[in-house]
Amino acid sequence: RVRRFLPLKRTPWSFCQPGSQRPGGFRRLPGNGGQGSPRRPQTVPDPRLHARSGSHPGEGPEETQVRADPEEGGASGRECQDYEGGALAGDLCEDLCAAGRLRYRRCLYYERGKKVLQADWRGRPVILKSKEEAFASFPPLSLLEGPAEEGGQDVLEAELLLLVAGEVRSALGLELSRSRLGALWPRGRGPRWRRQLASLWALLQQEEFVLLSLLRDLSRHALPVLGSCGHFYAVEYLAAGSPRHRALFPLDGAAGGSPGGRGQAKAISDMALSFLDMVSHFDNDFSHRLHLCDVKPENFAIRSDFTVVAIDVDMAFFEPKMREILEQNCTGDEDCNFFDCFSKCDLRVNKCGAQRVNSNLQVVCDKIFRHWFSSTLKSSAISFQLQRQLREAVRECADPGGPAGDPQRAAPKVFWKLQRLLQASLRELQEAGK
Repeated sequence: RVRRFLPLKRTPWSFCQPGSQRPGGFRRLPGNGGQGSPRRPQTVPDPRLHARSGSHPGEGPEETQVRADPEEGGASGRECQDYEGGALAGDLCEDLCAAGRLRYRRCLYYERGKKVLQADWRGRPVILKSKEEAFASFPPLSLLEGPAEEGGQDVLEAELLLLVAGEVRSALGLELSRSRLGALWPRGRGPRWRRQLASLWALLQQEEFVLLSLLRDLSRHALPVLGSCGHFYAVEYLAAGSPRHRALFPLDGAAGGSPGGRGQAKAISDMALSFLDMVSHFDNDFSHRLHLCDVKPENFAIRSDFTVVAIDVDMAFFEPKMREILEQNCTGDEDCNFFDCFSKCDLRVNKCGAQRVNSNLQVVCDKIFRHWFSSTLKSSAISFQLQRQLREAVRECADPGGPAGDPQRAAPKVFWKLQRLLQASLRELQEAGK
């Protein structure tokens, strides 16, 4: 059996207490999506409305080594006690519990069991996440409840495949092939196979882990999973956006010069083009459209080449899951809003339509592009005429056709218009720099 945790003393990870947040770090969001929330409130009941995360940056206690003494406690002490006792596994466990290559930096978020930490792993900053603090909080895999039986490998493999397929279907609404599912469980039957399986089962019950694992090597706009230990998984650390930044995202000197100058104007144009690329990628490059239901600067980050990366995808859903979430009972359209994903109420049957009526592009224009292009930048190197055209295109994109418009039909036209105008702005900036 998978061994349960014992109550232990505090460790550096125990700085992360329920409701904790650091200045500039995570904060709990209200039910309608928080900063930059939709104009209409979120009313569709769903368990994902609890324990929301927002951004990576934050100031916390001074750097502390995560390596845990078995006599200490908190998340790392519990993880390491169970790792050394053979209950769990992961490619980060050795660095966490023995080699001391994983160093705690700060607690970013802890609410309703969900814990998000910043750490240094072998010299690179990473984020450690789990939606539950304790490994024991996840229901165990029933196949591991009894002793291992000789000769039962083929049956266990078939049963395991069905269970993993069920978890993926529950989390993402997807039916995946055996080859795609195979990437989600440990191969081979070594001495650590059962503990690897127990750990992976806890990870499979976390929707974001499943989504990021399936997108690995398929999307430049999603974070790769770097490793795990027990129920905690690590992703790359990138500084998140924030309304406090003039350009919404930290530019680290890339903008060059004063606000509104050529450097910042070029950075904004590059970021906007990458947002458009991300929208097109999520809409068209998978077997099902990937819907973003919580669009705000805090849920995205920018790489040094201005590539946009979605760093919090707890509210990202493929089309089958999106339809399942939206199809709820209603008495009016306001009952059919799930964060930034809206549907309409059919009053004949008092049921929300399963089809989303707004689009990723519309929400990105409303929540991100309006901040950049809603007013004229007097000191910008971009011509006044081009700024006016961008402003009008963003307004058209955020509210296509007014109340009676069809965002899905209008999206391709306004997408290409925005792309053309942004590329024109880059050409103007290039000419101005000669």
